[in-house]
Amino acid sequence: MTKESEEKVQKQDNDCCHEENCECKEEVKDEKNKEKEDIDASNEAMESKEEKKENEAEESKEKKTKKCKKKTKKDKDKEIEMLKEQVKELEEKYLRAQAELVNYRKRKDEEVARLLNYANEDLVKAILPMIDNFERAIKMDDENLDDEVSKFLEGFKLIYAELKNTLEKFEIIAIDGKNKPFDPVYHQAVMTDKVEGMEPGMVIEVLQKGYMLKDRVIRPAMVRVSE
Repeated sequence: MTKESEEKVQKQDNDCCHEENCECKEEVKDEKNKEKEDIDASNEAMESKEEKKENEAEESKEKKTKKCKKKTKKDKDKEIEMLKEQVKELEEKYLRAQAELVNYRKRKDEEVARLLNYANEDLVKAILPMIDNFERAIKMDDENLDDEVSKFLEGFKLIYAELKNTLEKFEIIAIDGKNKPFDPVYHQAVMTDKVEGMEPGMVIEVLQKGYMLKDRVIRPAMVRVSE
């Protein structure tokens, strides 16, 4: 084979190899494009699936949120009702406490007023026997005012009159019961007797005077009552 022939054959071989390489490159490129398309499709599918999952998760979250909101609203309404009931109960307790306080103050004021009105009761009860003794002594006097007894009792009479005026200033009054119907509030019957012409249950005689301090009987009168 001549040199020219060899070069021609080699050239042909080179041309053939070049053509084969071109075809291989095209095939590789196609495969790469296909692989890329497959990858892209797979990625799109995965993205779509992820997006779907995210959407589902978002929807589920929204449902839960709505449910929680509804539940929270119900809980709030329930809590508001409970608070209203508590407020109402506290108001009632407050009103009861106020009423009790007013009643307590009223009772206390009445008690203080009563104590002040009758503060001298024990002192008056202690003085009454002295008044009784003065009255018994004065009864010893007779119509003769010039004798020694009358002169002696004159001082007693002055003291008795002064004591009587002092008692009246403090609203201490003797109970007048003679010839009046017997009243157990004001009288204490120690004797009974039959008296002609007098109805039963009438006070015949006052044996010991009774006394009142304002509107309270501090000592009932000891009396004799008709049968």
